[in-house]
Amino acid sequence: MPTVAARTRAAARAGRDRGSFTAELAAGLPALMLLLLAGLTAVNAVTTKAHCVDAARDAALAAARGEAGDAAGRRAAPDGATVSVNVGGDLVTATVEAPVRLLSTRLPRFTVSATAVAAVEPGQSGPVQ
Repeated sequence: MPTVAARTRAAARAGRDRGSFTAELAAGLPALMLLLLAGLTAVNAVTTKAHCVDAARDAALAAARGEAGDAAGRRAAPDGATVSVNVGGDLVTATVEAPVRLLSTRLPRFTVSATAVAAVEPGQSGPVQ
């Protein structure tokens, strides 16, 4: 059976550790939240980039077929995106740029873009921008 002195030493050691989990949680929780915010922003940026790629491809193909490329690109583009279609010789180039929305409005925004190139279809009178 432990002596009174041994029990007192054990109680003193346990008393020094009290609250250490709370202090570690208070120090680590902001870092964890920042990491979560960065991960969610990265997922949002990749999703927005994929939508821009689809919209640029649709705009370039539509303009190469003689249809309205801007309208086709805007249908597939994410909200707030700008679509531009340029015709140069036998090639149509479509560019879509969209802002990436962050979870906090106080953080700076950044923009992702995608470009697609298509050859003008034979027999078409000319691409429509």
